[in-house]
Amino acid sequence: MEYSAHSSAFIDEGCTIGKGTKIWHFSHIMSNCIIGENCNIGQNVVISPDVVLGNNVKVQNNVSIYTGVICEDDVFLGPSMVFTNVTNPRSAVNRKSQYAKTTVKKGASIGANATIVCGHDIGSFAFIGAGAVVTKDVPDYALVIGNPARQTGWMSEYGHKLQFDKEGMATCPESQQRYQLKANSVSRIS
Repeated sequence: MEYSAHSSAFIDEGCTIGKGTKIWHFSHIMSNCIIGENCNIGQNVVISPDVVLGNNVKVQNNVSIYTGVICEDDVFLGPSMVFTNVTNPRSAVNRKSQYAKTTVKKGASIGANATIVCGHDIGSFAFIGAGAVVTKDVPDYALVIGNPARQTGWMSEYGHKLQFDKEGMATCPESQQRYQLKANSVSRIS
């Protein structure tokens, strides 16, 4: 076994778990999940059947990742955040065939206690603030906060709010990477 799992964790059959991944106390990895290399699955995490996590995904304590979710490489899921997978759930109505897909793209971060309503994708390096309720797609590099979540700025790949000049250029204060804002879209240029 090339990954490590605490003795209290449950890992169902049919899962693929990458080298260097750590699974902590009281977590349940359900059938047919694919978890990449060097992931960290915190305490009391539930990963439902058929979920896909890329490499280096960090899942903090008390997170529920439901069927239909795909997280690309380098995604951060903050403590107690949750995904949904049905837009109109009812206890007495079986909607398992109606699970909506949600993709969290490379490098995105989702803050503590945030909720991602299913069917809405999170762009690369987007930053979802703590407690936000995401009810629509989030663009690459966008900073969104609140309930319902609304965009209040743009973030660098290192997690700093970008300050754009009149020409639509910004520099990350930590990495010195340069970004361009054009037509309400951000791209890294260096």
